[in-house]
Parts: sequence; C-alpha cells; structure tokens
Amino acid sequence: MAAFTTRWRTALWALVVVGLGTNLACSIRPRHDPASPAYNTSPVFTPAHPTLLSAIQDYFDIAPAPAKQPIAFTHKVHLAHGMQCTDCHAGVDQGPDASLPSVKLCMACHQVIDTNNPQIKKIAAYYAKGEDIPWQRVYWFYPSAHVWFWHAPHIQAGISCATCHGDMRQQTVAVRKVNLTMGFCLNCHRMKHAPVDCTTCHF
Repeated sequence: MAAFTTRWRTALWALVVVGLGTNLACSIRPRHDPASPAYNTSPVFTPAHPTLLSAIQDYFDIAPAPAKQPIAFTHKVHLAHGMQCTDCHAGVDQGPDASLPSVKLCMACHQVIDTNNPQIKKIAAYYAKGEDIPWQRVYWFYPSAHVWFWHAPHIQAGISCATCHGDMRQQTVAVRKVNLTMGFCLNCHRMKHAPVDCTTCHF
C-alpha cells in the first residue's frame, strides 16, 4: 500500500512539473495578438490552448484580470456628473458590442475640462499623435464558449447595465464585478421569460 501511494505521488508530481514546464515554455512565445487576455492567434487552426494556465482558466471559467488600463478612467466621477453609459459606449443599444470610447470622444469634453489633470494630459498626448487609447476589455468570453452576446436586445428590454457590470457609480477603473457564467445568464433569462434554448446564445 505504501509503495502504491509513493508511486501515485511521484506520478502526480511528474505531471505537475511537466505541466509547469510546458506552461513556461509556451508563455514565453511571442504573442501575435497582445490585446488578447488569454489567447495567441495563429494562422494554423488548433483547438489547443496556448498555455496550461489558460486551459485551466477556461475549464473553470476563470477570467484573468485585464492588463492595466492606459488611462485611469473613473466611472464614478463621470456618472456623478450626470453622464450615461451610452454617452461613451456608443451603439450599445443598437448592436452587439459596447464600443470603447475613442480619443476624439474624450477630447470633445476634455479640451476644456480638467485639462491639468495628469490623466487628461495622457489622453491629449494620444490625441496629438492621432492614436486611439488602447483600452483593455474587462468583460469577454473565452472563444471555446462559442457565445455570441448582443447588448442591444438587453438594453431595449430595459435590462440595466448594472445587472451584468455591477454598480459603476461605485467604481473608478472598471473591474469585473459579475461572473457571467451560463447559470447567471440562464437564471436571468428564466426570470425575464426570455428564450433559454442553446442557439439563443451559442453558435
């Protein structure tokens, strides 16, 4: 029995070491898409994950924290001044995506508002170079989930942004406050008497 336990532990440790080694070797490869939080793009189709860590995160539906935002945008301040989510996330009530604000949109107000703020000076620098702000998305689905999500029907049905994104009036830089699991979505659909068949959300 003791010999069996020893062999089992040895096999387990070997698996861990191989997995960590594979993860390290894969994670140092150059990324084709640095904006992607969990996946590398490749011209060769493969269902495999780029690293062991990303496979584990995908399996357990764990979303890694997004990279640091280039601008410490404070939702709390903007909403306190009467702005609405749709003011910056244009088209969210018309299509699938909540677009991220362009540098031109930011500068439409900040050419004259709070111009000495260090964060506003960063925005002005992007604007002067003709570059958009490289915002990092906070909410997204793993490709393997095969989920298509449209914001517009939810907005048009009167679902508040806070339902899925938390109360942004209490947030500065956006963080993931709601874990958008299938259970979360199905519970909401059932309460709202919305469709729950697979093809509603999955392709």
